[in-house]
Amino acid sequence: MKKFKKLYIEITNVCNLACKFCPQTKRKPEFMKVETFSKILDEIKPHGEYIYFHVKGEPLLHPEIDKFLDLSYKKGFKVNITTNGTLISKVKDKIIMKPALRQVNFSLHSFDGNEKSENKDEYIDNILSFVNEANKKTDILVSLRLWNLDKNNILNLQKKRNHELLEIIEKEFNLDYKIEEKILPGRGIKLSDKVYLNQDHEFKWPDLKEEEDDGKGFCYGLRNQIAILVDGTVVPCCLDGEGILNLGNINENHFSEIIESNRANNIFNGFSKREAVEELCRKCGYRKKFN
Repeated sequence: MKKFKKLYIEITNVCNLACKFCPQTKRKPEFMKVETFSKILDEIKPHGEYIYFHVKGEPLLHPEIDKFLDLSYKKGFKVNITTNGTLISKVKDKIIMKPALRQVNFSLHSFDGNEKSENKDEYIDNILSFVNEANKKTDILVSLRLWNLDKNNILNLQKKRNHELLEIIEKEFNLDYKIEEKILPGRGIKLSDKVYLNQDHEFKWPDLKEEEDDGKGFCYGLRNQIAILVDGTVVPCCLDGEGILNLGNINENHFSEIIESNRANNIFNGFSKREAVEELCRKCGYRKKFN
C-alpha cells in the first residue's frame, strides 16, 4: 500500500490576493464541504497522517476551517497550514488551540508579490502576534518563508524590502546576528523554540505553454506526496494547480483505486527510471531540483 508523507487537500481554490508569482486558477471557485472533507479523510487514512490544506487558494478564507481541524483531529491526522498571513488576526481564535494543528507556514513574500498590498507593518505585527501566542500556549511549529530570491541573487528593490522585513524579525526575536549573514537559499534557520525562517528562490508553476525539456530527472509526486483539489480531482503533486494530470475524482472512485490507476503507475514508474512521461512534468522546473 502506498504511503505519503504529504497529503494535500485543497479546501478552497479561492484567494484574497493576486500575487504575481502565483497564477490565479482558471477553475471554478469553490469551498469544500465538510461532508466531502470527512469522506476524503476516511479514504486517505491508510495512506498517511500529515495533511496540508492547500494547493491553490488561501485556506484561512474557509469559513469552516475550525470544523475541518476538529475532524482532522478526530480521525487522527496532523495538519499543516500554508497561508499568506493577511487573515491571521481574524481567524486566529478559530485555529490556534486546535490539537490537530501541527505547523503554520507564513508566505511572507506574498505581501510584496501583491501590488495592492497596504500597511506592511500591520501585516507583520499580526503574524508575529500569532507566533508569540502560539509559542506560549501551544506546540505549533511556525515557518516564516521568504521565497522571492532570483537566480542572480536578488533584485535590488526586493533586496531592500527583504532587508527591512528581516530587521523587524531580528528585533522581535532579539537575535545577536544578521539573518542575511547566516541563511542560505533552501535552508532554514531557527529563530527561537518552534520558530524557523526559510529563504529560497522564486519558482515558476509548471505550465503547458512553457518549453519542454528532455524529460530527464526525478520527482516525489506520487512517491511522498499527492494532492486532492477542491472538486475531488486527484493529482500527483501540489504544483498541478489546474488539475491537468487528472488521475481520477474521489467523488466517483475510491482514493486507493485512483492512486493505482494506469496513469498514476506510469508516472511513478517513469520517475523510477528518471524519466518524465507526462508533458506537464517535462515543463516543470521544480523537477530539476532533484536531478
